[in-house]
Amino acid sequence: MELRAVVTGASSGIGAATVRALREAGWSVVAVARREERLRELAQECGASYIVADLTNQGDVDALREQLEAAGPVHCVVNNAGGAKGLDSVETSLIEDWQWMFEVNVLALKRVTSALLPLLRRGALERGVADIVNITSIAGLSTYPGAGGYCAAKFAAHAVTEVLRLELHGEPIRVIEVAPGMVKTEEFSLVRFGGDQSRADAVYDNILNPLTAADVGSIVVDAVGKPPHVDLDLIVVKPVAQASVQRLHRGPLAVREVVARQ
Repeated sequence: MELRAVVTGASSGIGAATVRALREAGWSVVAVARREERLRELAQECGASYIVADLTNQGDVDALREQLEAAGPVHCVVNNAGGAKGLDSVETSLIEDWQWMFEVNVLALKRVTSALLPLLRRGALERGVADIVNITSIAGLSTYPGAGGYCAAKFAAHAVTEVLRLELHGEPIRVIEVAPGMVKTEEFSLVRFGGDQSRADAVYDNILNPLTAADVGSIVVDAVGKPPHVDLDLIVVKPVAQASVQRLHRGPLAVREVVARQ
């Protein structure tokens, strides 16, 4: 039996890395995103297939479901599409940025989940289990100044994930949440800061080994590869240099001096 996964937000970053990791693990993967050229390059690189879709558009999501349904069951959906815009206060931030963040982080997740659950149920009948993996953020578990809209959206995605797990109780469908901390990708901070490369680079300045997109992709593969009775509900992953959403150590890590007991 060939296992088939669908990964959203697959044109870059964690999404693209997850597509690669699943392909390396032997999955058939459908990469989904808006940017066809990037999807085509990814498909040529790793052997995935792809569907171009804007997940903020219900018509595109309906078409996505129809194309996937024609090819058979789905065994895993990775809801990765998302992002942040701005780092301004609740008072001064733009409502348009908040609307965009809720569209891509919350409503897109809901649209895709609603559309593909019937196909996941068919996949569960084949495999004995199916997986919904929602990529959220530690910003959905803890807040920080300047991220009111982003934290609100990720808290909402976290809540949707927990509610979905309760609603699917009794079905062989695992609902897995992966909440990364600092992940250095080519686009996340660049999008957040409106294309300001120097400001985006400063986020990671002097941080020893922030997470990579490949780190998160490998965690997804590990979670969906567990035995069917094992469900990793919430996986929080941070670089060692990050103790919390705001507490980052910049510079080399060093063991503290050991004081001998008298």
